[in-house]
Amino acid sequence: MARRSTKTPPPDDFEEKILDIDVVDEMQGSFLEYAYSVIYSRALPDARDGMKPVHRRIVSQMNEMGLRPDRGYVKCARVVGEVMGKLHPHGDASIYDALVRMAQPFSMRLPLVDGHGNFGSLGNDDPPAAMRYTECRMADATSLMTEAIDEDTVDFQSNYDGQEREPAVLPAAYPNLLVNGVSGIAVGMATNMPPHNLGEVIAAARHLIKHPGADVETLMRFVPGPDLPTGGRIVGLTGIKDAYTAGRGSFKIRATVSVENVTARRKGLVVTELPFTVGPEKVIAKIKDLVSAKKLQGIADVKDLTDRAHGLRLVIEVKNGFVPEAVLEQLYKLTPMEESFGINNVALVDGQPLTLGLKELLEVYLDHRFEVVRRRSEFRRTKRRDRLHLVEGLIVALLDIDEVIRIIRDSDNSAQAKERLMAHFSLSEIQTQYILDTPLRRLTRFDRIELESERDKLNGEIDALTAILESDAELRKLVSSELAAVAKKFGTDRRTVLLESAGSQIASVPLEVADDPCRVLLSSTGLLARTANAEPVEISEDARRTKHDVIVSAVAATARGDVGAVTSTGRLLRLSVIDLPQLPDTHAEPNLSGGAQISEFLTLEADET
Repeated sequence: MARRSTKTPPPDDFEEKILDIDVVDEMQGSFLEYAYSVIYSRALPDARDGMKPVHRRIVSQMNEMGLRPDRGYVKCARVVGEVMGKLHPHGDASIYDALVRMAQPFSMRLPLVDGHGNFGSLGNDDPPAAMRYTECRMADATSLMTEAIDEDTVDFQSNYDGQEREPAVLPAAYPNLLVNGVSGIAVGMATNMPPHNLGEVIAAARHLIKHPGADVETLMRFVPGPDLPTGGRIVGLTGIKDAYTAGRGSFKIRATVSVENVTARRKGLVVTELPFTVGPEKVIAKIKDLVSAKKLQGIADVKDLTDRAHGLRLVIEVKNGFVPEAVLEQLYKLTPMEESFGINNVALVDGQPLTLGLKELLEVYLDHRFEVVRRRSEFRRTKRRDRLHLVEGLIVALLDIDEVIRIIRDSDNSAQAKERLMAHFSLSEIQTQYILDTPLRRLTRFDRIELESERDKLNGEIDALTAILESDAELRKLVSSELAAVAKKFGTDRRTVLLESAGSQIASVPLEVADDPCRVLLSSTGLLARTANAEPVEISEDARRTKHDVIVSAVAATARGDVGAVTSTGRLLRLSVIDLPQLPDTHAEPNLSGGAQISEFLTLEADET
């Protein structure tokens, strides 16, 4: 029998209230709150340190955990748990995805995480291992992002539940936003910024420090374009200039390809660099689909020879009779071997999303760096002044140590000794307490010499810090020198080649080899080849007597035609001329050392020639 449900009546003092609200106003308010949360707390980076909240929290927590580059690795699951529990309660998947990306050298121009284990492959063809298997620690460059964070260089704020404190921004000793780029989709807006070369960006920043009025064209002498971690070739620089000027633009990235002999008789296209975020599996799958649909001609085979030791190597074998350069042009048009990258430099400035050009991005970073160095200098000067105050008090006591000991010995308690010392030597309470806490073994003549040396050193450091704080020129000079040191230590050569245009249009070249006249040659040892020269081949009697391998037959043909071969048993076999290796076009007597054995083209019976 089903249980009868009973409804509990409300208490006597219960007052039912129904609020009448406007649906439009409620939806507008709720949507704006949601949009602001996504924009500010999830999707867009801060223009100062170039990090979204999840990246900043990962780096900050790894720093708190002491995962320095010279320490051992820890499980990524432990880092993800610490970040999620203390700072970022939005699920472990998003945190681990962000951590993995910061460890991938093909995603970041200057990786921020030193990963140990399988952190995925280019284009995500091979996904990363689960966080319980992988390990991580801070990369060398990451220590620059958190440098002097404990010296009151940045503001801290409460975490989501008010139990922890987290930095609102990182000190960032280099322009991370430009160096590593970023991508994100917010509500009604998105950001997509490519990576750049560290040395070039710092050179532009230093020039802007010295010449604040520099324009974009001048800065582009230092930063001519993006420098992608996967290399490749950027074609067309107009879109890059638009992006550096107004914050929006686009450019094309092409794979780096060379034409090589991949087999004894065939040429091929060897791909060593692919466009940013494109993996070899994606290219191979697209090529196979196009070949199956008969939209792509001239491809015999595709092999992925990529390995960790030699890097990316994708071999595309071209059929005989097709021009490799023309096939490559087809691949650029139809496959991901050429991709477009749309630049949209949207970042948060004072909590507001703005579209920024190259100069504005550098200015926001430099203003932040000036503030960080100023606050660091103020903090260090205060610490040194506090230490100097104690050292000066101890020196005063050492100069009349007998009187100090007498006062302490004649006092009834420590409080009375403290008051008498303060009155007799005109010391502050902090100085007096420090004297009383100092062991007697430190009150020697040698220690006094050390203290006087420390006092002189502290005075010099305080003067230097004061000069930085009181002079804008000294502050700018210091920031510039620190940036130069970063570039010297972490700068690398440019990987991406910049091209004004794609060069000659290969599309105008026929895809297939022309059906031109040629000659098919057969040597006495059974080697076959063809020549582009259709003139008859004359073999001298001296050559016939002295050479081991001479031409015994020369037949006129066309490059895309066939010739017949009669065997010793009387069989007539067809031979495709285009499949034969072509000899160099020289005026000398043909040499068939570059030919191939006839058995490679024809199936012969035993003892048949």
